[in-house]
Amino acid sequence: MLSRPKPGESEVDLLRFQSQFLATGAAPAVQLVKKGSRGGGNTNLDQPLLQDHRDVVTLDNLPDSPPALVPAPPKRARPSPGCPLPEHEDPEERLNRHDQHITAVLTKIIERDTSSVAVNLPVPSGVAFPPVFHRSQERQGKSATSGKRSIFAQEIAAKRTSETSVPPVREVSTPDPPDGAASCEALTPREQGSQLPWGSCGFQGPHLVTGKGLGSKNAEQEAQTIHEENIAKLHAMAPEEILREQQQLLAQLDPSLVAFLRSPRHTHEQEGEKTTEEQRPGGPSVEVTGEEPIVPTFASEPRQEEDLDPRAPALALPVTPDKEWVHMDTVELEKLHWTQDLPPLRKKRTQERMQARFNLQGELLAPDVDLPTHLGLHHHGEEAERAGYSLQELFHLTRSQVSQQRALALHVLAQVISRAQAGEFGDRLVGSVLRLLLDAGFLFLLRFSLDDRVDGVIAAAVQALRALLVAPGDEELLDSTFSWYRGALVFPLMPSQEDEDDEDEDEEPPAEKIKRKSPEQGNRPPSDLARHDVIKGLLATNLLPRLRYLLEVTCPAPSVVLDILAVLIRLARHSLESATRVLECPRLIETVVREFLPTSWYPMRAGPAPSLHRVPCAAAMKLLRVLASAGRNIAARLLSSFDLRSRLSRFLAEAPQEMALPLEEAEALSSEAFRLWAVAASYGQSAELYRELYPVLMRALQAVPEELSTQPARPLSMQRIASLLTLLAQLTLATSSTTPEPSSDSAGASVSATPSSITWTQVSGLQPLVEPCLRQTLKLLPRPEMWQALGPVPTACLLFLDAYYQAWSQQPSLCPGDWLQDMERLSESLLLPLLHTPTLGSLWDSLGSCSPLCNPQFCVRAPEALPSLVSLGSTGGRLSLSLAGSASPFPFLTALLCLFNTLARIHKGLCDQLAAILAAPGLQNYFLQCLAPMAAPHFTPFSAWALRHEYHLQYLALILAQKAATVQPDLAINTALHHSLVLALLSRLLPGSEHLAHELLLSCVFHLEFLPERASGGLEAADFSDRLSLGNNKDSGCGRGALLAQACQDLPSIRSCYLTHCSLARASLLASQASYRGELQRVPGLLLPVPKEPLLPTDWPFLPLIHLYHQAADTSLGLPPADTIGTALRALQWVLVLESWRPQALWAVPPAARLARLMCVFLVDSELFRETPVQHLVATLLARLCQPQVLLDLKLDCPLPGLASFPDLYASFLEHFEAVSYGDHLFGALVLLPLQRRFSVTLRLALFGEHVGALRALGLPLTQLPVSLECYTEPPEDNLALLQLYFRALVTGALCPRWCPVLYAVAMAHVNSFIFSQDPKSSEETKAARRSMLQKTWLLADEGLRHHLLHYKLPNSALPEGFELYPQLPPLRQQYLQQLTSGMLQNGVSKA
Repeated sequence: MLSRPKPGESEVDLLRFQSQFLATGAAPAVQLVKKGSRGGGNTNLDQPLLQDHRDVVTLDNLPDSPPALVPAPPKRARPSPGCPLPEHEDPEERLNRHDQHITAVLTKIIERDTSSVAVNLPVPSGVAFPPVFHRSQERQGKSATSGKRSIFAQEIAAKRTSETSVPPVREVSTPDPPDGAASCEALTPREQGSQLPWGSCGFQGPHLVTGKGLGSKNAEQEAQTIHEENIAKLHAMAPEEILREQQQLLAQLDPSLVAFLRSPRHTHEQEGEKTTEEQRPGGPSVEVTGEEPIVPTFASEPRQEEDLDPRAPALALPVTPDKEWVHMDTVELEKLHWTQDLPPLRKKRTQERMQARFNLQGELLAPDVDLPTHLGLHHHGEEAERAGYSLQELFHLTRSQVSQQRALALHVLAQVISRAQAGEFGDRLVGSVLRLLLDAGFLFLLRFSLDDRVDGVIAAAVQALRALLVAPGDEELLDSTFSWYRGALVFPLMPSQEDEDDEDEDEEPPAEKIKRKSPEQGNRPPSDLARHDVIKGLLATNLLPRLRYLLEVTCPAPSVVLDILAVLIRLARHSLESATRVLECPRLIETVVREFLPTSWYPMRAGPAPSLHRVPCAAAMKLLRVLASAGRNIAARLLSSFDLRSRLSRFLAEAPQEMALPLEEAEALSSEAFRLWAVAASYGQSAELYRELYPVLMRALQAVPEELSTQPARPLSMQRIASLLTLLAQLTLATSSTTPEPSSDSAGASVSATPSSITWTQVSGLQPLVEPCLRQTLKLLPRPEMWQALGPVPTACLLFLDAYYQAWSQQPSLCPGDWLQDMERLSESLLLPLLHTPTLGSLWDSLGSCSPLCNPQFCVRAPEALPSLVSLGSTGGRLSLSLAGSASPFPFLTALLCLFNTLARIHKGLCDQLAAILAAPGLQNYFLQCLAPMAAPHFTPFSAWALRHEYHLQYLALILAQKAATVQPDLAINTALHHSLVLALLSRLLPGSEHLAHELLLSCVFHLEFLPERASGGLEAADFSDRLSLGNNKDSGCGRGALLAQACQDLPSIRSCYLTHCSLARASLLASQASYRGELQRVPGLLLPVPKEPLLPTDWPFLPLIHLYHQAADTSLGLPPADTIGTALRALQWVLVLESWRPQALWAVPPAARLARLMCVFLVDSELFRETPVQHLVATLLARLCQPQVLLDLKLDCPLPGLASFPDLYASFLEHFEAVSYGDHLFGALVLLPLQRRFSVTLRLALFGEHVGALRALGLPLTQLPVSLECYTEPPEDNLALLQLYFRALVTGALCPRWCPVLYAVAMAHVNSFIFSQDPKSSEETKAARRSMLQKTWLLADEGLRHHLLHYKLPNSALPEGFELYPQLPPLRQQYLQQLTSGMLQNGVSKA
């Protein structure tokens, strides 16, 4: 048995198997059958092959009649796609009807005569191979039927053709038609059929049968004979028969065969087309019809043209397609539409929104801008006439397979984002570009692009990532303000708003809340995180390891390195968590330190560097400084793990001019090194470097005067000097001998209290070097241009002197007289003369124009600002006349006030002299502007940053005023103004300023000297005002003047109460105190808390009352809070002081909110409101709320701060009143106040519907009603349900004048107005209720009530009943009543 071939066997093995098989003579398992033609049946394998002698083959032996076709298989021709078979005719029957025997066609087959064919030998050539042909060369005589032959084969065939003397058949063309004869191509089928026998388009000669293979003698004769026979047959047929036969023939043939038959005619006609068209007077034109022409269509007419609309104009192409072009054998016109001229650009303005388009530089193009096409801005399909690319098209291009296109798209998107964040688009765009891109997934597209293999795409992706994350100007702003007062402390750039999904968190179980609060535990996807926080979403995509790989392995270009470092700096500014992740990323910081902060490098020349690797980079030093600012632990790890001490020594030991770096880069690197050291020194770390680098610091400090005298001043040099002075200030504070108090708090326990290694003797020589620098800068104060060029240098000098004297005063081993004498010397020689200079007054005058508090437009959120991507960008934050502008007086004046406060605190004798600075008119005007009623600035990241610095100036000025008022109370001026500003500032302070709020509560808010009204007739004025407004003579013992006097005496107790109830978070307070007091060992970090809202609410004076209410509502406590009466009494006293003397402090609290807070006093328990002092205070505050000018602003329907629903509060208030009031008049007055007619009917329905029993306790006399009775009776009530409740309460006796006179009069007025109303617009239900109520009134048995209801006239609180009565009914009412009663009598109804 023969084996089968196996894999791996060669051809030799296969041939051996074949020979063995043939030798055995076995029958094959498979027979190969050659299938014949479709009509010839199967081939007989057993029949021997015919001998072919290539002679004449005769078929005389064939029968004359055709053989039977049965049982041969039926013929089924494949129909043409364009000509389907008729449905009513069977193809088999039709084929049998038209089939002819082979004898009718093949009677004689003659062998081709080749005797006359010339034999040509190859032409000798001197080259071994034919010359190389390029595509750009024009090929002549290319065969139209070349098919898929290679270019080389086509050239060989063309060369052979040119060598022969006999021209090819395809070059023979038919004679041109005579003039005036129309081409067959331009005629309809019907016209062609009518002209076939006679027209000029007749058949002058054969086209398919040429006789080329016959002998030379009879070739033309045989071809002509065949041609004449064909013409005779055609002449004998009608045109309709010719068309029908043609359609049937085309339907039976294969379309590929038809195309093959048409191709010779196509080539022939193509060559003669130009001559024909030139002879036509109208030029070339093609008319396409819906019918099939009689003659075969040429291949020069594309198949697509047969389907076009005849009414459509011919496609005008800029070039004529040539069939010689590569891959242009078939012209597809619909694919060549893009080669046409662009549509005309619409010039008219329209109100429709048009798609934004950008050029390759990211600039927004106007809709009607007309740019040339060679700029490459028209390669898009939509709106082809407009230049530029839309965001969608750029987004699509970023997914291209061509790397250059991906890089170009990312580069353009980066430019678009940069321009959008810079505010260049303004209001020309609808919506936000950044929001649109982020919603489309641009963030993750950038992350995917970072994983690309092409360096250009990676560079463009990093550039786009920097443009997205790093807002323009943010880093410059923070760097320029680093040397300000507390300028190193910044807010984290992370979203402050809660997730939108947390709005309904109360409905979720606690486990779900924990998952939402901690994304890592919930495994939230990056897309979910990025929707609320872009930075968190990016960190979840393993961005940091990829950036480390790019820096360490790929060694990108300098621009890419700077972009990556900028992105890392932005990630570190996000939060402490993000900074920790950057620090802990494997080998990331190690790579940055090794590659971009080397201790040795080759000298760098001026100009762009080819590479930043192994070259010091200021951005890398800044990254370390920002990381160290996040927390003291990170700073300690950086110093210990990456040997930053030696690198700081390396970069600070040399002056910038001596470094082998460009001067600007060297100065920036030196500035960042000073700042990094200053950040570490603010934690009390790296102090030992001071001894090592003391000569370097002295040399740099001695060179400052020379650098200051250089004109014009270089900004980088000024920043370096300011950074040096800031470092010296922190090192000076480190010499303080104050040790931190032990604390059980976690924040305090984690901080080590190691003593500083710097002693006072090591820094005592710095002041003689810094003070001359300050004097030199103050000489430039009268010259604004030169003063502004100094930047933060004067501010840094003042802050150093402040730290110097603060540390000097805390040295226990030194004589106090030394520093006191030095302070006097400094004041007399420098500070006091400075106060009287006119240029300082101009700085005070410019406070209002640069204040973000007085100019809310500075803090408007930038158009592209997103809640999920925080930046400091704002619309007005970069102006010169703004807080962060070059002409801002805030940094210098804040530092000056800081120095004055330190000197006044240490040397009490200088307090009154230094306090003269508060008398500056510009400062007083600024305070008045801050207190004026205005719109609050928008709460944005930039406003939080700017307002924090502005609040520093206000706080320092107010503390200085408090010190001056304490030392010299008689000389204190504008104390009322200062106290008003203290109250306003207390409710504005942001997180991170807990120490400032605590100090204000301790010293200023409840400072007796800040209440001058107590000694200037304010008490008597309060009593006199009450008499004028109330018109009665109240007992002087309980008047408002006496209550205010008692409150002034109880100010210490009031302060203790508010210190207890306005307490801040202890950890935050300790951290803030350590930072402001200079306790370096207790500073946890330089990142402030996220500024979600101010530290204290606007209604902070009511906080004790709110706490009492919540404690009483918390049933889990069981016992009432201790000292409830004292707490409520102190809070009411302070609110009365503010209502009387500082009403602007409560402007932010609506009157309705104040009323709700007063109601809380009655809801605490059942006995508190009965206390006489509480009664007096609440009654006085209620009278203040009921003043006409305040009553107009009392709106109970608006949302109130801190209150979910006033109707709910009022319902609980009614329930409590019904339970424990016992007819208390003050309690009843508060119940009646919300029942005024202009308030919601829900409140009145709650009383008369659900708590009607409370009416018996509402015995408040009409004379004690705090508001006018008309407020309850006008306008008439229109709520039918309430009117029915009024009537029911009157009829049932639940409402009578004995125990509820006020509401009795109110109900009487509304019911009387309703029953006698004649409003024709009333509904039928209302009319029926009115008639029914009047009928019941007429039938009342109580004559008094019936008389009151029918004869009511007007409300009058002076009368005992509260209203006037008609002596007799008016005629109209009498007539209406008679009509109603007469109808009742006619119906048989009698009065009982």
